Amino acid sequence: MYVLIGGGGLVGLSLAQKLLELGHTVAVIDTDPTACSYAREKIGAMAFEGSAVSTDVLLEAGIRKATSLAAMLRSDALNLAMVTLAKHYGVPHILSRMRHPDFAEPLRLSGANHIVSTVELGVSTMVNAIEYPQVESMMHFEQGQIEVLKLPIPDRCRVAGRSVAEIAQDARFPESSLIVGYQPHPHDDLMIPNGSTVLEPGSTVLIVTKPGSLHQMIDFIGVSPS
Repeated sequence: MYVLIGGGGLVGLSLAQKLLELGHTVAVIDTDPTACSYAREKIGAMAFEGSAVSTDVLLEAGIRKATSLAAMLRSDALNLAMVTLAKHYGVPHILSRMRHPDFAEPLRLSGANHIVSTVELGVSTMVNAIEYPQVESMMHFEQGQIEVLKLPIPDRCRVAGRSVAEIAQDARFPESSLIVGYQPHPHDDLMIPNGSTVLEPGSTVLIVTKPGSLHQMIDFIGVSPS
């Protein structure tokens, strides 16, 4: 996959590095020569010095062959312009960073397939860390309609030593919830559990649930706040 990233700031370069580690071909566009040098020499990405909303620079960077584009520029207006140009040149998958929610609809109308609100994401992560210190991580899907929790299974909790089937059949287990992942040990691979999988102390589980069931799920598992 050829991924074009507009913006060589911390987020753009971090994204480029992760994508390169996954085996993708990555090019970064930035007006700062230092950022471009860093992208080439330290990360190993291609880099094009210039404006990411310049058609000449975009064509030089190969926008016509890009399979994905990420607009990570310093302002929502510039990201909107880059998304519009990416749509014009037929990039099939377009992602944009967004700072102000007023730009959500314009970005969608311009062709962004995915919009990441950096402010909302950061605030949501911090709120979850404060409100649910037991949860190692939490992800939101479908505008917050679904939550995926990563929870530790300590020695003295309600589900330790019980099978997934036994847990699911417990009348106290929240409705519309599923245990979808199980990691026996931090160094083990994540596995898809079945009914006979026993949740051992020291393991970790991934649970899909509804936002309204978060407190109920944490209380059911029996994980005390840190």
